[in-house]
Amino acid sequence: MNPAPPVNPTVSSKSPDSAAFPRQFARTRRFSLGVPRHFTVSPDGRRVLFVRTGSGTDPVGRLWQYEDGTEWLLADPGLLIGAAADAVPEEERLRRERARERSAGVVSYATDDAARLVAFALSGALWAVRTDGGAPFPVPAAGPVVDPRPSPDGRHIAYVSSRCLHVVGLAGDDRRLARAEGPDISYGLAEYVAAESMHRMRGYWWSPDSTRLLVARVDTGPVARRYLGDPADPAKPPRAVAYPAAGTPNAEVTVQLLSLAGERVDVAWDRGAYEYLVDAGWDAHGPFVAVQSRDQRTLRTLAVDPATGATGVRHERTDAAWVELVPGTPARTASGAPVLPEDDGGTRFLTVGGRRVTPDGLQLRAVLGVEGEQVLFTASEDPLETHVWRYVPDHGIRRLSRGPGRYSGVARGGTVVLEGVTPHGNEVRVVRGADPVADAGTGDGAPGGVITSLAEEPALAPRPLHLTLGERQLRGALFLPSWHQEGTGRLPVLLDPYGGPGMQLVGRARGWFTCVSQWFAEQGFAVLVVDGRGTPGRGPAWEKAVHGDQLTPALEDQVDALQAAGARCADLDLTRVAIRGWSFGGFLAAAAVLHRPDVFHAAVAGAPPTDQRLYDTHWKERFLGHPQERPENYARSSLAGHGHLLSRPLLLVHGLADDNVAAAHTLRFSAELLAAGKPHSVLPLPGATHAPADDTVNEQLLHFQRDFLLDALRGRAGEPA
Repeated sequence: MNPAPPVNPTVSSKSPDSAAFPRQFARTRRFSLGVPRHFTVSPDGRRVLFVRTGSGTDPVGRLWQYEDGTEWLLADPGLLIGAAADAVPEEERLRRERARERSAGVVSYATDDAARLVAFALSGALWAVRTDGGAPFPVPAAGPVVDPRPSPDGRHIAYVSSRCLHVVGLAGDDRRLARAEGPDISYGLAEYVAAESMHRMRGYWWSPDSTRLLVARVDTGPVARRYLGDPADPAKPPRAVAYPAAGTPNAEVTVQLLSLAGERVDVAWDRGAYEYLVDAGWDAHGPFVAVQSRDQRTLRTLAVDPATGATGVRHERTDAAWVELVPGTPARTASGAPVLPEDDGGTRFLTVGGRRVTPDGLQLRAVLGVEGEQVLFTASEDPLETHVWRYVPDHGIRRLSRGPGRYSGVARGGTVVLEGVTPHGNEVRVVRGADPVADAGTGDGAPGGVITSLAEEPALAPRPLHLTLGERQLRGALFLPSWHQEGTGRLPVLLDPYGGPGMQLVGRARGWFTCVSQWFAEQGFAVLVVDGRGTPGRGPAWEKAVHGDQLTPALEDQVDALQAAGARCADLDLTRVAIRGWSFGGFLAAAAVLHRPDVFHAAVAGAPPTDQRLYDTHWKERFLGHPQERPENYARSSLAGHGHLLSRPLLLVHGLADDNVAAAHTLRFSAELLAAGKPHSVLPLPGATHAPADDTVNEQLLHFQRDFLLDALRGRAGEPA
């Protein structure tokens, strides 16, 4: 047997770049700064709008325009008097957190239909700029502005202020279309579960003729309150959060049609049976809404009569487990053909006009847009990649993105913007004038150029070895130290999963998480990342294998993958195995040392949902049902009640301002462990949310986790498995 290496090698002498990585990771906000995003293409396809910060370490977003291979700045917050501080109203701050924004300044925008007028909020003020020249100009508003959106004709801008919906002309003739009747009421904003669990980040939609709006009214009165205080600042009053925990009442969401003249029509549907507003829109065929039952087994698309507010069922999807919400659906083509997903066994298909247009095995991920009768969408043939595809009637589907990676995009007027995360990092390619029939398979067309990414190159490059493991063909990535030579010694193993719904970590793409896994490898670990059952990209049957039990299949897959990797790579020391993760990954890490101490010898659990009953209605009831009807599902899928099983070192980390997975999850579980006499460690992060934003915290968290895990595994070399 090869001798075991030191548990804590002198990493700096073997991988000098790894010493610089934690600081770089933090100050680049996970390498997100400097990456172009939020693309809009003009109707003629000649111009592309986007947001990008000034560099890989500059957190201030700026609005840019790209045309004929040239980029130029449309709006720079630093040049707008009084706007640089980016002091945003509370509703906008929460909206940015829900959207996982990591920058300040211009973080989002909206345009008219011609993409000539752009509106954005900055420090609570309303700003606009014309893309055909001229400086940004302020637009008078009634108060702090949230989510401004120009009318399609560019004559007005709608926005939310103090939970009321306003419309203002460019000259400043402000009108309040809907007044919040009380502190629990809002118009035009997405409620918590819509933004967090349904992909719906907005709460109002313009009519194509710019005369009316379809508006969501939210009443959070029935929703239980949580109070988030800052223990590090006891003089600061707590913030009340309307949070609908599993099994408790949701916000009451209704929809109204509002005209600029002040007329109001209520939209009617059976809210008792369908209490969730999943999506809405207004196209040339009229307004529509998508509504879902509380048990999430039925999703209806309803056409709305704009004169009366009456609704009629245009499509219904049902599923014995849950109806998966696919971003960008429902939609309609110019002729009115519905664009919808359809699940059948192992495949999620794209349907247009009730007909499947994608083949068996190609997994629909999202609908990106509809132009005329063409549909732009993302799908995966291989779970390690996601590509942009286009459907053209009478010609079928063609793939637009080339090369390995995970891609998204937008298309309009013959131009396609392909946004990719590749093995070499982020790239944005503009293809101008591609023939949707002849050239779509290669993405070829007139050279459109590249929109530059200013993101920093990581101090160390990920070196994943992609593996297919076990009888379930689990997709995994193994990261070994760059200084390690095969056969020279056995390495302790660190599993680094997410492992839950909605996120894949394994792929042919260099994301921030692959860089972090490689950094841990440079510290002396063999790092294994595995996407098991319940993760996306492998079809509905794979996703729904966790229905009723979010723990057992997920943990089984991590164990099976570890054992299969150990059998293939003799340098993995299965007598020294640790696991770390955040959110669902944190839950999975803690569960591993509770239920499989024979396999896992130490864990770091960041922001773990330890009691599934404390998580929100739409997300948690999707997988486990209503807790009053299926209490056994919550019991088997929670850490709470199993603390007495702990026999391995466990570090719990939690932000005390987390309004997604409340700190109560960790604090209550820690109390349970203490009562059972189970030693453990807790690292509280004052002021931190679910995704800590402080650079120092993010830098030091990497060091803290490494040191904890290395200390926990010290002395285990040579122990029997």
